[in-house]
Amino acid sequence: MKKIHVHCFQHVPFEGPGCIESWVRQKGHSLTTTKFYKKEPFPDIRDIDFLVVMGGPMGVNDECEYTYLSSEKRFIRDMILAGKPVLGICLGAQLMASALGAPVMPNPCKEIGWFQLKKTFKGESEPLLNGVESSFTAFHWHGDTFAIPAGAKHLFKSDACVNQAFLYGKNALALQFHLEVTSTSVQAMVQHGAHELVHEPFIQTSMELLGNTLHLSGNNRIMSLLLDKMSETVQKL
Repeated sequence: MKKIHVHCFQHVPFEGPGCIESWVRQKGHSLTTTKFYKKEPFPDIRDIDFLVVMGGPMGVNDECEYTYLSSEKRFIRDMILAGKPVLGICLGAQLMASALGAPVMPNPCKEIGWFQLKKTFKGESEPLLNGVESSFTAFHWHGDTFAIPAGAKHLFKSDACVNQAFLYGKNALALQFHLEVTSTSVQAMVQHGAHELVHEPFIQTSMELLGNTLHLSGNNRIMSLLLDKMSETVQKL
């Protein structure tokens, strides 16, 4: 099996690749990272087999404050058009939607905590999701949402947010939720986002966020399954 080069776009130090890094090591692949908060430069797209775009508290249109965002969206679009696998998580998913011409806007409510996801009709029939349960509990931390880009498949929904995931083409997957989190990364997100944990219907307390880590192994299993399937495309390029 061909060893692949996975590259990660990371926007803040407390939202790293989590279990994705463990998957890369287990498979014998290589992982590099652009840490935008350290003003690191973009890589050469020709050197990357698989792009992972992480989350962060900024918005996709905050280009005046985060000047790299416009270039990041162009890079994401170029990767998708090149037919290479792209995985976006939370902000990363919103950046993918924006790069594909779909609007990103505030969700009717913030969704922070462990909440159930359900496959849509198209999600039930999508081969990429074979082996993924029709409904399961995942970790969420977002205030914005995206419209589904033209030509993409809407895959998941939740009670708080209708558009939770989409697949564009065969290998550009956008996930509004966090399957990559570990107990360490959940703790880091709670520490840095404590000010957002107010009393609202779809915002859990820090105790609930930290106490429901029984879901981590199931989330990480699904993440590994999706990474396995997406990386198969690289073997055919």
